[in-house]
Amino acid sequence: MIKIKKLTDTAIIPTRGTAQSAGMDLYADILSPIEIKPGEIVKFHTGIAIQLEEGTVGLVFARSSLGTKHGIVPANCVGVIDSDYRGEIIISLINNYNESYTVTPGDRIAQIVIVNALFPKVEVCNELDDSERGTGGFGSTGK
Repeated sequence: MIKIKKLTDTAIIPTRGTAQSAGMDLYADILSPIEIKPGEIVKFHTGIAIQLEEGTVGLVFARSSLGTKHGIVPANCVGVIDSDYRGEIIISLINNYNESYTVTPGDRIAQIVIVNALFPKVEVCNELDDSERGTGGFGSTGK
């Protein structure tokens, strides 16, 4: 279960596009249109705070339509909402295209996916176990 608190009267509760959508759309809680110029980063309020179940995390991703059609994506690539955070969800968007883009009140600006989180203990060591891949990285598997 996820608890959602509206912080403003104009806030829109996150919604799913379909019953099987993993992500819930987050909406811009703004009073007037805001232009994002090329290369610019703008913070958008959502007007909501959430309470996640312990042991989960909310991951904020781009909406594919905004990213592929307009170059508008979260400035930090993926936002992390910890289960103990109770403040407003604010989305920083960057415009990666060479044209300005305008966000209007109530626009869907990102999506949040709730997933289980692991909290492993950390062990500092001098050696790691061998693996088939070993230390090869960045294309070392030939694919």
